[in-house]
Amino acid sequence: MKNNSSASLVIPCYNEEINIQKGVLDKIGNFTKNSSDFSEVLIVDDGSSDESKKIIKEKYLIQFPKFKLIENQHQGKAFAIINGIKNSSSRFVMFSDIDLATPIEEADKLLQQAKRGTKIVIGSRNSQRVGAPVLRKIMAVGFILIRNLLIGLKGIQDTQCGFKLFERKAAISIIEKLQVFHDKRRAMGSSVTAGFDLEFLFLALKNHYSIKEVPVIWRHVETKNVNFLRDSIETLIDIFKIRYLDLRGRYK
Repeated sequence: MKNNSSASLVIPCYNEEINIQKGVLDKIGNFTKNSSDFSEVLIVDDGSSDESKKIIKEKYLIQFPKFKLIENQHQGKAFAIINGIKNSSSRFVMFSDIDLATPIEEADKLLQQAKRGTKIVIGSRNSQRVGAPVLRKIMAVGFILIRNLLIGLKGIQDTQCGFKLFERKAAISIIEKLQVFHDKRRAMGSSVTAGFDLEFLFLALKNHYSIKEVPVIWRHVETKNVNFLRDSIETLIDIFKIRYLDLRGRYK
């Protein structure tokens, strides 16, 4: 473990050949390569079946020395993030969606807040969803109401922005208490359920970790890995699981 104020950046990846060809890893690599704030970039592949891993190995691991590739069996985005956190080696660990809906340059805002002592720092789109379909915005409001009713988190406006930073020690402690996202969970196809963020933040509040939302730029990016209806149903199931497990006293 590096005893400093730098961060490990975790990038979950599942069949992201198209995004990679758009240059997202070039943007991440150029931003982090000379930055003292980032000691490593952990690209965690979630069992991709396209050319993602090949491109990363043949081009990006050579071009950017801070890049490391971790190869997972397919379990979904949540476990790519979890494995990245476990394999990180810095005081702080951050994850960003590979589509860069939030520009990687916004990381500075989260890092500054973490260096002030906040254990959990989450990017927040507030009420802004630039470019997002109207139906998705409406469903997001309904999701927040259901979330607040069943598991709380009323002090947090945006739990789902794919741009978060944690003190690694706190993150590991929370991961060890996860019940829904345990190591035996399996995924079919692309799985980007919001349930992981919810269970993680639910446990963070339950264990009295400080959480701060930081406004960030965000623009809607269409991706084949996101099916809003399917992912919403999966998320609702996870919310009910969290509620049930809490009532059973499993989150101690």
